[in-house]
Amino acid sequence: MSNALLDNVDLWTGAVKARSTAGRGSNRKIELVGVKKLRELILELAVRGKLVPQDDSDEPASELLKRIEAEKAQLIADSQIEKQKPFDLPSGWSFVAMGNICEIERGGSPRPIKDYITDDPNGLNWIKISDTDKGGKYINSTAEKIRPEGLHKTRKVYAGDFLLTNSMSFGRPYISNIEGCIHDGWLRIHPPKILDKDYLYIFLSSPFVSRFFTNAASGAVVQNLNSEKVRQLPILIPPLAEQQRIVAKVDELMQLCDQLEQHTDQQHAAHQQLVETLLNALTQASSAADLAEQWQRIATHFDELFVGAIGEWAVDRLKDSILQLAVMGKLVPQDPTDEPASELLKHIEAEKAQLIRDGKIKKQKPLPPVGEDEKPFELPDGWEWVRFGQTIIFESELVSPDDFQNSDQVAPDSIEKGTGKLLFRRTVQESGVRGPNNRFYKGQILYSKIRPSLSKAVIADFDGLCSADMYPLNPLGNSNSFILKTILSNYFLKQVLREENRIKMPKLNIVTLSDFVITIPPLVEQYRIVDKVDQLFVLCDQLKARIHTANQLQLQLTDTLIEQTLA
Repeated sequence: MSNALLDNVDLWTGAVKARSTAGRGSNRKIELVGVKKLRELILELAVRGKLVPQDDSDEPASELLKRIEAEKAQLIADSQIEKQKPFDLPSGWSFVAMGNICEIERGGSPRPIKDYITDDPNGLNWIKISDTDKGGKYINSTAEKIRPEGLHKTRKVYAGDFLLTNSMSFGRPYISNIEGCIHDGWLRIHPPKILDKDYLYIFLSSPFVSRFFTNAASGAVVQNLNSEKVRQLPILIPPLAEQQRIVAKVDELMQLCDQLEQHTDQQHAAHQQLVETLLNALTQASSAADLAEQWQRIATHFDELFVGAIGEWAVDRLKDSILQLAVMGKLVPQDPTDEPASELLKHIEAEKAQLIRDGKIKKQKPLPPVGEDEKPFELPDGWEWVRFGQTIIFESELVSPDDFQNSDQVAPDSIEKGTGKLLFRRTVQESGVRGPNNRFYKGQILYSKIRPSLSKAVIADFDGLCSADMYPLNPLGNSNSFILKTILSNYFLKQVLREENRIKMPKLNIVTLSDFVITIPPLVEQYRIVDKVDQLFVLCDQLKARIHTANQLQLQLTDTLIEQTLA
């Protein structure tokens, strides 16, 4: 059976997906779903007797159980052997309720625990979940100790005991290499000496046991395992010699999985580096000829870049590069007959002055000019560097939500990260918000001022209310769509991240946001840029959808292979 698993290495390593991330600007990680499923399949095959061949000369497990019964002083009276076998067992295998052969006890904690924590080196090891290593097998030390007086309120464990998490991520087994005490977040399992501990660890780590524990804990408000549920777990016991063969084969195959993971990670890292290198060269092109050359390099490597799980990430990076080219003036050709942005800025200043005279906005303190050291790249003729606050009016019309219960409301959670898309609409009544809201109007940009690195911004296509966590922005004289794309660009994001790093609770105030530096093209070029970005994004979304479909098919193939293997 193990040879059959190795015949499908490409399938296991190819079944991957991108992990979700906390926000834009961070490196996306790839989850090796196929190798994870392979590890689970190995454990499932191991406890079903399908991983290694049986040997008729092995002493059957029924004899082993007799020896285990003799080893125990007494059986727990209320534990029952399961009436139905979990599935057909191989010849020589037996099954028995765990409570029949293992001592199972819940931990406890002296309270208040802080009164029992001690720095005395002669204190008792106080074993907590935090003393485990992620993905680890053994508990070798503890960060804290308790005074011996607390022993009567807790449970002592010994080297060789199994500890099972019984709350939160319940059912995770560990083997203790130390003596110590456990709180009630653990179950202590003391197995018979004659049972191979490594096999028992494999069994408790298997999907079969995970399913049993999940079903046993279902229905509770807080899912956890009690000792009685664990006592009912049917242990599938092979002959002792086969247990040892299973342990050796699982170790061998898990080492192979480690190698597959390492090799696949290296492939993905190289793929990601190729994407980064080519797209960075694109945005750093020094001339039109250089830009054309970099586009050609991407076209040459297109099938290598946009494929697999990294392919989806690569499409997102391509969209980022398109936005960056847009705000740099490298996405569409310039037209010397366009009215330059300097004239547009004069119109904006005149419009602001009129709004001030009309009493619609207050006069603001002048923003400093953009310094040469703040300009990271050269702009085409007709473009200008400006402060964000020079082209934006921050609308603020606070109202009570009680007067607008049936109005639609927008909050940060209703906007997709980094795409400029509104995910859903809900009324003020449905949102349940009691505090003041800002009114906004169709055409304004709504921008989340909390956790701004998530780049949650959208152009409103209706009148409504937004939560106090959002700014309604009114771009003067410019294309609203171009300003939105500026906000979503990596250049804008870098400024956001720089400011976020200076504060504990990420939140942009108006003064800071107004000081950001942006580029302004001629107005008619803004429209050309927006049209080109929208066209390219449609193609990118179509490409990403095809890649996603191919990735999902790969995952489905691994599930089919697992079903066929276990049949």
